[in-house]
Amino acid sequence: MNQVLWIIIAGGALSILYGALTTRSLLAASPGNARMQEIAAAIQEGASAYLTRQYTTIAIVGAVIFVILTYLLSLTVGVGFLIGALLSGAAGFIGMLVSVRANVRTTQASSESLAQGLSMAFKAGAVTGLLVAGLALLGVTFYYGVLTQYLGYAPNDRRVIDALVALGFGASLISIFARLGGGIFTKGADVGGDLVGKVEAGIPEDDPRNPATIADNVGDNVGDCAGMAADLFETYAVTVVATMVLSSIYFAYDPDLLSRMMVFPLAIGAACVVTSIIGTFFVRLGSNNSIMGALYKGFIATGLLSLIALYPLTDYLVGLGTTLKANEATFTGMDLFWCGVVGLAVTTAIVVITEYYTGTDYRPVRSIAQSSVTGHGTNVIQGLAVSLESTALPAIVIIAGILSTYNLAGLYGIAIAVTTMLALAGMVVALDAFGPVTDNAGGIAEMADLPSSVRKTTDALDAVGNTTKAVTKGYAIGSAGLGALVLFAAYTEDLRYFIGQAATNPDHFQYFKNVTVDFSLSNPYVVVGLLFGGMLPYLFAAMGMTAVGRAASSIVEEVRRQFREKPGIMKGTEKPDYGRAVDMLTKAAIKEMVIPSLLPVLSPVVIFVIINAIAGKSAAFSALGAMLLGVIITGLFVAISMTSGGGAWDNAKKSFEDGFVDKDGVRHMKGSDAHKASVTGDTVGDPYKDTAGPAVNPMIKITNIVALLILAVLAHQ
Repeated sequence: MNQVLWIIIAGGALSILYGALTTRSLLAASPGNARMQEIAAAIQEGASAYLTRQYTTIAIVGAVIFVILTYLLSLTVGVGFLIGALLSGAAGFIGMLVSVRANVRTTQASSESLAQGLSMAFKAGAVTGLLVAGLALLGVTFYYGVLTQYLGYAPNDRRVIDALVALGFGASLISIFARLGGGIFTKGADVGGDLVGKVEAGIPEDDPRNPATIADNVGDNVGDCAGMAADLFETYAVTVVATMVLSSIYFAYDPDLLSRMMVFPLAIGAACVVTSIIGTFFVRLGSNNSIMGALYKGFIATGLLSLIALYPLTDYLVGLGTTLKANEATFTGMDLFWCGVVGLAVTTAIVVITEYYTGTDYRPVRSIAQSSVTGHGTNVIQGLAVSLESTALPAIVIIAGILSTYNLAGLYGIAIAVTTMLALAGMVVALDAFGPVTDNAGGIAEMADLPSSVRKTTDALDAVGNTTKAVTKGYAIGSAGLGALVLFAAYTEDLRYFIGQAATNPDHFQYFKNVTVDFSLSNPYVVVGLLFGGMLPYLFAAMGMTAVGRAASSIVEEVRRQFREKPGIMKGTEKPDYGRAVDMLTKAAIKEMVIPSLLPVLSPVVIFVIINAIAGKSAAFSALGAMLLGVIITGLFVAISMTSGGGAWDNAKKSFEDGFVDKDGVRHMKGSDAHKASVTGDTVGDPYKDTAGPAVNPMIKITNIVALLILAVLAHQ
């Protein structure tokens, strides 16, 4: 297996090389005129300053957790936590550095042609996407190699498993801070700036007279780019680790098979990194000038190539005709290949469904735009209806995926399906990071007073970027829900393993002696756990929404103050103080993100301690497991509802920019009453889709990861 590990590491390194070469090509492109460069420099400065302060705050929390994990478990566990945290942070930070330099170059490229603007923005997204996949793959593979090849631990040694789980925890911690903090920053600026600029002052979006404009563009990068990068890095790493945990338990009966199955999910990731790199070269604008069509060419090519690569890979590492046993399930290598196919099919279905609910050409978005004609209230009502409706089809797809893969290969089949889904993360993050780059490009075009033809091109790219951001959020949430299910399986299998070891070997795992677990609904502690877990995503989302509301209110007051005290701003004779809005939001986001982010970290500990004190160990383990299920179920619906609904509201607003034709044939333009009503809906949808909803994604997995760490700590007692 040593040779296979080196091949996997080479696959991860290839993605880093691709990122470096593509970045070099991007930076060689023209950054436009002096005014464009001045605006871009302000965005770069604000984004770097925010992320630096955010990561400084996270580092303090991380240092405390590192000490706790090292003390309670071991140094290898503490180091695993550090690796996950540092690489997750690096993926977001590097992606942000590239995007804030690509935005102005995308504006300049858009002044030349739509095709060149598309190419520039997608290349920037591809750098972030391949860095996410490459760093996650390298981090897990390298540390696993160090533990097993250098330190000589067996693949299923608890020291290896605990260290890998801690790596996932480090990635998750950074992710939830990045998602929540970045989301509070970006939506505080966006909502606050829109309410005063568009609604009260009647000036266009990204108008340079709006003091919140630079902060809004900064927020696109720290929220959407850095936040999504950290989010999918975490999902990727955690899912691979969870699958490896299951492998360590299920295949311990055969040492050779165990070694191969431990690296199988890593090998899938390495193969798909290569296919993602190849897929980027398929993104080309066709004769029909369909931007989404061009992006889908790359996605489809990546999916098909991954499907082709999965077949020989499974045959080489597992053997298509080999019969395997995992707990009660018996299956073949061919069954695992079909599970991978199901994973790719689920990914495709979720992408298509999310585009349907957020694309400007489809019924949901058009229905919200139509409801705007009759006012603000009807817009909000219809937007909420679409957000609720949007949960049904993804849930059905996920149900179908679970049933089909479970019947093929049990819980391990679900794990392989999710691993294959996440293996496409490089291409999916590329599609997501495309969004903030095009959004910034449009802002720079507006602020630099470029010809309207340039803004028309960037608006076309931005409208697609809104859809791709929603699509990737749908993908991230769907994969997170299934990934959390794998984590829950890892929790139950770990618990079963410890209980079995305590019964057969009394000298080990003393804490688990005489523990019996009952997950039936007749057990009141299971019901308590389900209710407690089900409540957490709602409470967490409420805290995120409230934080955005407070941040937006402060920006509203600041923009009003500047308009009032500097009347020359509206006349163009005075320059707004952009830096003050950036600084206010930085402080607000850093302050507001800490308590909600710690909620999923502390909740599993709290419920375990309380139920243990009331009813003992067995009830506590049962309640904790039920809590995990409650978080997964409600978290999945809350996140999908918020992200799809918010994306639909956003694109309903954009429908008016080129003139929305209602059911009676009347055209409603930008600035009309119907457009103003759509802006109200968008301000509701903004924190839905860019703060609370996406942050639920890492929140789901953190609770599950912490539960695994609780088992690890108790196993050392």
